[in-house]
Amino acid sequence: MTTVTPRQSGDPQPDTLGMRLAHRAMLRDARRLPALLGALAATPVGRPRAAAVADYVADFCDSIHHHHSAEDDVLWPVLAASAGPHVDLAGLSDDHAALDPLLDRIRAGARRFAARPDEDTATVLAVDLAELRDLLDEHIADEEASVLPAIEEHVSVRDWAAVEGEIRRRATLSFEAPRVVAVVSPAERAVLAAEGGLVLRLLLAVLVPPFRRRERRVFGG
Repeated sequence: MTTVTPRQSGDPQPDTLGMRLAHRAMLRDARRLPALLGALAATPVGRPRAAAVADYVADFCDSIHHHHSAEDDVLWPVLAASAGPHVDLAGLSDDHAALDPLLDRIRAGARRFAARPDEDTATVLAVDLAELRDLLDEHIADEEASVLPAIEEHVSVRDWAAVEGEIRRRATLSFEAPRVVAVVSPAERAVLAAEGGLVLRLLLAVLVPPFRRRERRVFGG
């Protein structure tokens, strides 16, 4: 983005629902994946399921990386230009820097689990995923307490639309969209349906059923 125009008093507020839902979907997986690997450490699992679990973990790590890199590259500059001294992003940026080595360790652990699904590889992966869960719990709570109110107060609707458009462009919709659908409330679903219209309904009709089958292979049920 070349020009940022801060929101003025009386201007409409940007709608941060999309970011809140992305956080909610992220936390859902961050909490259920360590529990899953802890259970698999106690129960023998075949290689097909282990491979499915490892692939899901890898996609989850990629999703987190894309989310925080989009914040660093796209959102933070817009927010800093719009809010100036009203927002301090240093601590959140430090969290992002700490995430990538942990994500790399989790990806490596997932590959080991796929190749040799036993108690040891499952336990190590469960411990690393629990560390990620705890980091994300704190980081997202901080973001929602400081960044989202700053966006709503200082970022213009036009600039926020550009930020969201770039974040969507980077996302893997086949992984992101069905996970968001799983965490929306009925009221939020109505808002999304009104905004997305027929295109959104068709997209979800294509993406959600195969993703739900994938979840059953990974999580059971």
